[in-house]
Amino acid sequence: MSSRLLLPLLGRTGRRTISAVGGGRRGTDALSGVHAAARRSIIDLSYSAHFMDFKGSSIPSSMKKLVVTKLSPNFREAVSAQTVAVPTPGDADLLVRNRFVGINASDINYSSGRYDPSVKPPFDAGFEGVGEVVGLGLSASSRYTVGDTVAYFGSGAFAEYTVVPAKETVPVPAVKPEFLTLLVSGATAYIAMKRLGDLAKGETVLVTAAAGGTGQFAVQFAKQAGCHVIGTCSSNEKAGFLKSIGCDRPINYTAEDLAKTLRKEYPQGIDVVYESVGGSVFEIAVNSLANKGRLIVIGFISGYQSASGIPPFRGGTLPVKLLQKSASIRGFFLPHFMSDYREALSSMMQMFAKGKLVCEVDCGDLAQEGRFVGLESVFRAVDYMYAGKNLGKVVVEVAPPAVSNSKL
Repeated sequence: MSSRLLLPLLGRTGRRTISAVGGGRRGTDALSGVHAAARRSIIDLSYSAHFMDFKGSSIPSSMKKLVVTKLSPNFREAVSAQTVAVPTPGDADLLVRNRFVGINASDINYSSGRYDPSVKPPFDAGFEGVGEVVGLGLSASSRYTVGDTVAYFGSGAFAEYTVVPAKETVPVPAVKPEFLTLLVSGATAYIAMKRLGDLAKGETVLVTAAAGGTGQFAVQFAKQAGCHVIGTCSSNEKAGFLKSIGCDRPINYTAEDLAKTLRKEYPQGIDVVYESVGGSVFEIAVNSLANKGRLIVIGFISGYQSASGIPPFRGGTLPVKLLQKSASIRGFFLPHFMSDYREALSSMMQMFAKGKLVCEVDCGDLAQEGRFVGLESVFRAVDYMYAGKNLGKVVVEVAPPAVSNSKL
């Protein structure tokens, strides 16, 4: 084989990055075919212009992605859509064609630069995606092949194609948006409840924003632990959904006073609170704790859109309140618990497969401008979530399923 025909193996960056397609993947040296071209092709050279092919549908040379170009809690102001070259996977990487991406409340914390002040724009946005492998590096081919379906939790998900280290991906049986719900929202609830909740059968658990992306999982895991579960929400429709997943006492705070309801119906207090709203809701949660109560803070969405990102809180008497009840407040930030991540994901996927876990997805079918389809819909989806309209995890369909025209 001439050196000219080997160029596709080097990729756009000049590194040897691409594994054999159709040979040399399991138990053989993918490069051994260099001296045996007549016997076996290293790569399907009919697609050598793109060298990464999915079922006969060539990868384009350019794609769209969302980039943070200015630090701001206003997502539309901070982020812009750009057309760039489709990236090349490194030796241990996968190139994933994103089918669905997940929307998180923390997307605007990220666009504000709150997580890592040392990172300056421009940088890629989005935390999670699910899609098909359409290209991969040589080392990555020991675990994956073109056409595999994977989910991942990492930066740069708001793009039509994303390069992801193979070790940071999770194989999934199908490209379903339900698997996206587990990556951040589900994992946060699973690990936080397990590591920080210390749940015991018969305890009372309060979940705020219970019908949201992560709240829905906190409700279900608390019920699985044998607890009595209270869930706050903003509509009767959401209250009905909460009942359907096992919530014992949904409280629609637009129709009922949360503080008064908790005092009246739960005079002994709340044993565990899974709290993501902040501000006045956080204060109510503190005041409602039982003796030895645990308040888990997984976020404070009510303040994210402000300049500081922090909702106002009158905390002068907090030490006294905690001391009087031997209560505690425990913070949870998922990246600090990555040693628990694989086990959490595996357990949740098994529960979902057995029909023991509801993964509610909101793709915007009831949104004013319709379903969230296409990368540009991410902006609408963020607005939709911050307007409190979502029921379940907000998900954007980046691209429709691939239509194969392969004759192989």
